[in-house]
Parts: sequence; C-alpha cells; structure tokens
Amino acid sequence: MAHIIGGIAASHTPTIGFAYDRNKRDDPVWAPIFENFAPLAAWLAEKRPDVMVMIYNDHVTSFFFDHYSAFALGVGSEWSVADEGGGARDLPPVKGHPQLASHIGHSLMADEFDMSFFQHRALDHGCFSPLSVLCPHEPEWPVSIVPLQMGVLQFPIPTARRFYKLGQALRRAIESYPEDLRVAIVGTGGLSHQVHGERAGFNNPDWDARFLDLFERDPEQLAAMTIAEYAELGGFEGAEVVMWLTMRGALSANVVCKHRSYYLPSMTGIATAIYEGTDAPNPAIIERQRRHLASELSGVERLEGTYPFTLERSVKAFRINDYLHRMVEPSHREAFLADPEASFEAAGLTEKERDLIRRRDWRGLMHYGVIFFMLEKLGAVTGVSNLHIYAAMRGETLEAFQRTRNAPGALYSVAGKGAGNLAWDQQTGGASHS
Repeated sequence: MAHIIGGIAASHTPTIGFAYDRNKRDDPVWAPIFENFAPLAAWLAEKRPDVMVMIYNDHVTSFFFDHYSAFALGVGSEWSVADEGGGARDLPPVKGHPQLASHIGHSLMADEFDMSFFQHRALDHGCFSPLSVLCPHEPEWPVSIVPLQMGVLQFPIPTARRFYKLGQALRRAIESYPEDLRVAIVGTGGLSHQVHGERAGFNNPDWDARFLDLFERDPEQLAAMTIAEYAELGGFEGAEVVMWLTMRGALSANVVCKHRSYYLPSMTGIATAIYEGTDAPNPAIIERQRRHLASELSGVERLEGTYPFTLERSVKAFRINDYLHRMVEPSHREAFLADPEASFEAAGLTEKERDLIRRRDWRGLMHYGVIFFMLEKLGAVTGVSNLHIYAAMRGETLEAFQRTRNAPGALYSVAGKGAGNLAWDQQTGGASHS
C-alpha cells in the first residue's frame, strides 16, 4: 500500500522563486529563506518520496472565474510552469502520477467531496515557488507530483473544517492505494499577509506563531475558526492558510514537528515546517475504504457494451478527445474539413488516432476512449447523423438499428447550421431533428 511519510508546510510567496532565480543565497535579505528551506530539502533527500501531493492555490493564472472550483485535482501525466505575465520561469516540467491521482479522485468522490479534475494546465507560483527550492531539478525532478488546487480566492469558499476533513479523506485515499509508494503531503500558502485594499501590507507575527503552535497540537481549534477570523488575525489573503489544514488532516492525530522556521522579509510571513505522524495506518480502515470507493461502479462490468468514462480513460485519450472537442471552434473545424492531414499533424495525433478519424471508425473510437459526445461533434461536422453512429457502435446497419426505434424514420444530429448538418439533411430529405 502507499505510505504517507510526513507533511511539509511551506509558504508559496513569489519572492521565494524570485530569490532562487536571481541567486540571492548570499544576500543578507534573502539568505534566511534558503536557510529555512534547507532542512526541508534535506528531509526530502533523506526520505526520497515517490510522489508529493502539492496542496496549493492558483492565483487566477490557469483557473479563471468562468469556471472556478473549490477542490480541483490534477490527474495529468506532466505539469509545466505557468506564465504569470512576465514569462514562465526556466524550470523543467515535473511528472505527474495519473494512477495515484485517479485513485485519490475516486476515493474522495466516494467520500462525498465534489471534486473537479484537470489536465494540461500549467501550475503557477503557488506550486513552483516552494517546489523550486525543495528539490533539485536539473535535468529533471526526482519526484512526481499530484497537484490539488484549492479555490480560496472567490467567495464562498469551503470552511476551515471542510479543508481539514478533506485531509482526513486524503489520508484514507492514499493509504488505500495498492501500490507501494512513499508519499509526502505538502501544504503551501501563508502565513499572515494582505495584498489588497487600504489594509495592504498587514502582518501579524504573533498570530503566525500561535497558528503554528495550534497547527501542531490542536488543529481542531483551527478547524473551528471562520474565514473572517483568519482574515482578522492574519490578513485577508493570509486566510489561505486554511489549505494547510488539508495537509494536517492527512497526517495522524499526533505528530512530531521535526523543523519549524519563520521569516518576515516584506509582505508575507514565510514559514517552513516538517511533521511526521506517530500513528500507524489501520488495516481495517484501509480495507473498508477500498471496498467503499469501488462500490458505486461495482457490477457495471456485467453490462455488456458499457464503458464508463473514468479518469483513466480521460487521461489516456485526452489528446484525441481534445482534438474532437475543438470542433466547436469554427476555425478548427474549417481547417479539418479543408485539410484533415495538416490538421492532424498540427494537433500531434498519433497514427492510430488519425486512422480512427479518417475511417470514421465510430466503434473503434469509442473503444479507444473517445466519449460519445465527441463522436457526436465529429458527426455533426462530417454529415453523419447520431443514428448512424449509434448503429455503428452496435455493429448494425442503420436500417437494422432503426427497426428497433419507435420512430424508425427519425434522423438527427446536434442542432446547428453548419455544412455537416446541411449535408445529411439533404441526404434524408429534411428528416426530423427531434
């Protein structure tokens, strides 16, 4: 089973990455940052985790308010550095761990956390600012990460207790993963700071010290606090420190603090800490969690011709699903219709993916991992009705499939006025779209 080796707490202020990129190690102003992160880097080098779960928040870089989730789990295979306006930092992409991430996602959903999931989104300083001083990374990172993005910038946000409970569920998820992995939990953000309004520049070192004391010894008290109370004591943006509670919840009730430091150079209280749990995993809880997370889809394998669109399928077939999803963009579908081969090449599709689309192999596309609603979009563009696609997936002729319908003459596609719809409309004499 996977094993949580401990938790790391680290601020993620962009000044950390600034100091690293500009080699400020010997500058008296910046040197304490490197001194305080050095024990964390040494701990990681000694413990050699296979995966780090990075609990962070995006700073409206890769996530915007047209779709903003409370808890978003990264399930992709690689994570690049985001451009936050001044160009991306010169850091290599870090590998993901889709298998562990998928297991965590299934487990958290089984525990009634309504997660969202993302792939192919760059990670900003919320993740890479501390990561760049935690691990060597030339030519590549020595560890994989699973990013867990917390929506703490647009209200309403989850309560502090909800973050804490998420951590407890995260522990059950990780420990129920069957593969032998060493996992470190990294909580980022904080400590006290405010960066907006007339209160900008607010800090409270006394509260920061008190928070660190409670975090180690009495996290329940922190979980009972409101966001307004966090904002009063630590600044409004400093309230993001509730993310640390997810890391704390993933550890055992009793922990040993192996390192703790604090430095306030300018706008943000920069803290680092290492915690190791003292309680061994409970085999009964682990086995119960494995049964629990499998219960919702238990027996679905008996439904012949049924293929749930799981996170695993989503990751495996992301590229071709993304290509077909972009048929909603007029320029993309026009390029596809004008020169399919050039369009395939521009998208980097594999030869197998290109062949499946060329032959309109609807059944093969489905088996490959394409969700039906992307088949529907390709059909709308190429003049193939939904009924043709249904019949092909069943391995039947259109006529044979229509004989199983209450209205055998009805043909339809998704609503639209494009060339594809017009093409099959002409073929069928304007058949019903209902």
